[in-house]
Amino acid sequence: MPALPNRLTSADVYRGFVMLLMMGEVLRFHKVAEALPDSTFWAFLAHHQDHVEWIGCSLHDLIQPSFSFLVGVVLPYSISSRLTQESSFSKVFIHALKRSLILILLGVFLRSQNKVQTYFTFEDTLSQIGLGYPILFLLGFRSQKIQISALIIILVGYWLAFALYPLPDINFDYVNAGVTKDWEHNLTGFAAHWNKNTNLAWAFDRWFLNLFPREKPFLFNGGGYATLSFMPTLGTMILGLLAGNILKSTTIPTKKIKTFVILGISGLAIGLALNWLGICPNVKRIWTPTWVLFSGGWCFLFIAFFYWIVDVKQKEDKFYFLKVIGMNSIAAYCIADALGSYISKSLKIHLGENYGAIFGDPYQSLVHGGLMLLIYWLLLRWMFNKKLFIRI
Repeated sequence: MPALPNRLTSADVYRGFVMLLMMGEVLRFHKVAEALPDSTFWAFLAHHQDHVEWIGCSLHDLIQPSFSFLVGVVLPYSISSRLTQESSFSKVFIHALKRSLILILLGVFLRSQNKVQTYFTFEDTLSQIGLGYPILFLLGFRSQKIQISALIIILVGYWLAFALYPLPDINFDYVNAGVTKDWEHNLTGFAAHWNKNTNLAWAFDRWFLNLFPREKPFLFNGGGYATLSFMPTLGTMILGLLAGNILKSTTIPTKKIKTFVILGISGLAIGLALNWLGICPNVKRIWTPTWVLFSGGWCFLFIAFFYWIVDVKQKEDKFYFLKVIGMNSIAAYCIADALGSYISKSLKIHLGENYGAIFGDPYQSLVHGGLMLLIYWLLLRWMFNKKLFIRI
C-alpha cells in the first residue's frame, strides 16, 4: 500500500476557497446591490457576502467555522510531522502552546490597528482558535471515543450554562447592553437565553474584558460576539480532527467521502431540528451548540467535495488559484486585514477617486475591490513562488 501523504492538498484548496471569501469582502457586493435595487442577482450575492443578523446562515457565516474546522483536519498531519522533528512529547506540546499564544496575540494586534492603545478582545477567528488549540492538540493524541466524548461534553455543557443563566428582569439596562427590548431578532420563551448581549457570554465579557487596560469600560460587543465562543469553536475544531483522522486513515477514498456526506447531512438535519424545536437556536455570532452541528455539517460536505475533486480525481492543477491562497492563509489574513486600507487608498491616489466607474457608477466598488483582490493574490503568488510561507 502506498505511503500516506504528509500534506493534504484538498485542505489547502478548501482553505484557499475560505480565505478568498474573506478577502472578497473588498468587492462590496452590497454597494452594487444598493445601486441596482431591482436586481435579485446582486441582492443574492450581497446577502451571502455578509453575516446574518442573528439566527440563520449565509455563505459568509461559514468562513470562520470552515477555517476552524480545517485546523482540526490538518492536526493529525501536523502532529505526525512534528513528532519526526522533536524527540519528546513535551517539546511538541510546548510548540503547540507557543502557536496558541502567537495566534491570540496576532488577533489582538490586528484588531488594535488605528486604536489609541492595545485593544484587548478575543472574539476574532485567530484568537478563538488560539484559545482552544492546546486542548485540541492534547485531544489529537487520544482515541476517537475520547474525542467524541469531549465534543459532547462541550456542546451539552455550553448549552446548559446558557440555559441556566437567568433571563433579563424588568430592571435590565438594555441601553448599556447595546440592544433594545423589542429588537426584531430577539427570541422569546426558552430560546431567549441565547438573545444578543443578554446572555452568559456577554455577562462574562463585561467582567473579563474590563480586567485589561481600556480607553473606556467594555459594555458590549456591537455584533454580539463573545470570548467564550472559543469553547464551542473548539467543538468545531474537534469535528475537523475527526475528519482529519478519517482522511489520514487507510480507508478507501470512496468510503471516506461517503462518511463525510453522511456526517454532513446529519449535522445539517440535527442543527435545523434543534433550532426549529426551540431547544437551541442556530446563531453563529455566539457559536451556539446548534451552530457547531449545522456549520459542521456544511464543513463535512465541503471537505468531501474538495477531497473528491482534488485528491481523488487529482484535479489539483485546476485549483492553482486557490492553492496559492490556501498554502499561505495566515499571510492572506494579514494582508487583507493590515494592508487592505493602505492598498485601497494607494489605488485611489494613483488612479483617481472614480476610476472604478469605467463600467458604470453602480460597479465602482466592484472594480476597485477586484483590483485590490488581484493585488492580494499577486503578493501571495510571489510568496508562493519564492517558497515564503508564514507558519505558526
